[in-house]
Amino acid sequence: MKTFKIATYNVNSIRSRLHIVIPWLKENHPDVFCMQETKVADKDFPAAAFEEAGYYVAFRGEKRYNGVAIASRLKPDNISLGLNSEPRDEDRFISGVFSEITVLNTYIPQGQDRQSPQFIYKLDWYRRFADFLGKRCYADKPLIWCGDLNVAPEIIDVYAPKKLLGHVCFTPEVWDAFNQVKAWGLQDIFRKHHPGETNAYTFYDYRVPRTIERNMGWRIDHILATRPLAEKSIRCTIDINPRRMEKPSDHTIVFAEFHLS
Repeated sequence: MKTFKIATYNVNSIRSRLHIVIPWLKENHPDVFCMQETKVADKDFPAAAFEEAGYYVAFRGEKRYNGVAIASRLKPDNISLGLNSEPRDEDRFISGVFSEITVLNTYIPQGQDRQSPQFIYKLDWYRRFADFLGKRCYADKPLIWCGDLNVAPEIIDVYAPKKLLGHVCFTPEVWDAFNQVKAWGLQDIFRKHHPGETNAYTFYDYRVPRTIERNMGWRIDHILATRPLAEKSIRCTIDINPRRMEKPSDHTIVFAEFHLS
C-alpha cells in the first residue's frame, strides 16, 4: 500500500538545528519535510546537507528573520512562493506539488500584541491566505496546509487557558480567522486522530524553566488536509524528542501519514 508521510517543524534557525533535522530525516524518512523560521539568506542555506541525506530542497529566506523551506524525497512537480496579493511574503509561504498532492507550508505572523499593527497584519494574513485558497486551490483535491500557524485553536491546546486567554495566539479574533480558513475545506489531522487529547503541545517557551517537565506548552504547529486526503490519514503525532535534545528549537516536530491506495 502506497503511503505519504509529511512533517512540519519550526526550526528557529536551520543552521542551528541541522544536528536535529538531518538525523530525524534519516530515521523517519518523510516524503515531505516542511520548515519554518529558517533564518538564513538563500545563499547560505545548507542545501548540501539535505542533498546528501537524499532530499531535494527548496527555500526562501533572509538573514535572522522568517524563512520557509520544503525538503522532499521526490523532485517536486512545482514550487511557488508567496501569496497572490501584496506584500507577497515569499519568506513566509512556500508551496509545492508532490505526487499530485499540493503542500502549502506557511509561517503565519505571530502578531506581537493585540494593540500593535503586527496583530492587524496577522489577521489580514489569514484573510489573504483564505483568498489564495479560494482562487488558486480546490477543496476536492488532495491538499495539505501545514506549518507554524501561530494559533492554539482550542481550549485544550494551551497549558493554562484562563491565564493565556487574550494572547495573540489564543484569542477569539485569531480563532475566527483560523476557522474561516478551515471552513474552505480543511480538517485538523491531529485532532482527527486525537480528539479531546490534552497535554499535546508543539511549542515550549525557552524562557520558562523546565517547561517540558511542567507540561507548559502550546499546540500552534499544525497539519491540515482537504477531505479527499484527510479521509486517508492513518496517524498524526507530535514527536517531543527533538525538543528534548541539546540546543533545540522551542518548537518540535508534527508528523502525519496517509494511505493513498
